[in-house]
Amino acid sequence: MKPIYVVLAAIAGILLIVFLGYYNLYNSAVRLQEGVNEKWGNVQSAYQRRADLVPNLVETVKGAAKNEQEILTKVTQARAGIVGINEEITNAKNPEQLEVLGKKINTAINLAYEAYPQIRSTENFQGLQVQLERTENRINRERDLYNESVKEYNTHVRGFFASMFLNNEIFPVKEGFKAASGAENSPNVKF
Repeated sequence: MKPIYVVLAAIAGILLIVFLGYYNLYNSAVRLQEGVNEKWGNVQSAYQRRADLVPNLVETVKGAAKNEQEILTKVTQARAGIVGINEEITNAKNPEQLEVLGKKINTAINLAYEAYPQIRSTENFQGLQVQLERTENRINRERDLYNESVKEYNTHVRGFFASMFLNNEIFPVKEGFKAASGAENSPNVKF
C-alpha cells in the first residue's frame, strides 16, 4: 500500500472520530437543553395547578362552612322555640289551641333530644390545608428537579471540549431557580 493512502486513511479516520465526537457532544447538549426546558415546563405546570386548584378549594370550604352555619343557626333557633311555649300554654283559650301547642311541644322535645348536626367544615379546612401542602410540595419537587437538570446541562456545556466546540448562543449557560427576595425570612403568620 502506498504511503499516501495510509496518510489519507489516517486523516479520514481522524476526521470521522472528530465528527462523531462533535455529533455526540452536540446531541448530548440538545438532549440536556430540552430536559431543562421540560423541567421548567413542569414547574410552570405545577404553578398553574396551584392557580387553578387553590381558589376552587377555598370557595368550596367557604361554601360548606356557610351552609353549616345556616343549618346550625336554624337548629339552634328551633330549639330555642321551647322557651316561649310555657307562656303560650297559660294564655290558651280553648282545647284546639292546647292541641296545637302540644304538637309544638312534641316537635320541640324531639329537637331538644336530637343530636346536633356534625360539623364538617373543620374537616374541610383540614383537607384544604393538606391540599395546599401537597401542592406546595409538588411545586418544590419540580423546582428541585429543574435545578438538577440545569446543573447537569451546565456541567455538560461548560466542560472542556463542549465549551470549545459548542456555540454559546445556541447553548447558553442556564440559571437555576432562585427564590424571591426576602424568601429566606420566615413568614409572619397572623390570625
